[in-house]
Amino acid sequence: MIQIKNNEQLALMKRAGRITGEAILVGREHIREGASTKEIDTAIHDYIVKCGARPSFLGYGGFPGSACVSVNEEIIHGIPSKDKILHEGDIVKIDVGAYIGGFHGDSANTFGVGKISPEAQALIDATRESFFRGVEFARHGNRIGDIGHAVSEYAEARGYGVVRQYVGHGVGHELHEDPEVPNYGTAGRGQRLYKGMTIAIEPMINMGTPNVRVLRDNWTVVTADGSLSAHYEHTVAITDGEPILFTKVE
Repeated sequence: MIQIKNNEQLALMKRAGRITGEAILVGREHIREGASTKEIDTAIHDYIVKCGARPSFLGYGGFPGSACVSVNEEIIHGIPSKDKILHEGDIVKIDVGAYIGGFHGDSANTFGVGKISPEAQALIDATRESFFRGVEFARHGNRIGDIGHAVSEYAEARGYGVVRQYVGHGVGHELHEDPEVPNYGTAGRGQRLYKGMTIAIEPMINMGTPNVRVLRDNWTVVTADGSLSAHYEHTVAITDGEPILFTKVE
């Protein structure tokens, strides 16, 4: 069931979104050669708690971290580990949620470790741009398919694979709510968007095949061909006019 938020609820979501977005930036500050993914996770956890919120991901379905930290071919749900050490040229995806005042924020971004290859930077840039192509259609009266079509059209035209097994979603009182928000679709089809809906749009774009597999930890999702993957996400509110990105603070 889709939850339509009133102005008071949207204000609470804005607060949760701001903390989420700031936590992403805190994590970015700890991305460097020699750092562990656990170090990034600890910094994010401590910041969220300091803000009076709680990490949405910690314990969610049994997940052991406060953030998903995924490196290179890892697409999403990377478990933070003191044994996972970053190296020059890696690309790191940080996915974070914060819960406060009864609402969640959800956001992700991809960063390079030191100097990265031009191909890796192009993937990161294209993933981010595909999000903004999609969010242009996150408006009252449009449809979910308009968003997904814009994302996939942009990414696939550049030769990238668009992950289909994992999708965006509604967000609010629960971390994952209706509706699903795929990164592909047919323009003019799917759930209609209404003012007060809040959704997480999150392109997951692979340098190679769109196919994925899950590692033995039953969490970490990687590209099936070992190619690099990038991830970009914001919590978005549908309004009468321009969409509002609650988690965009940079």
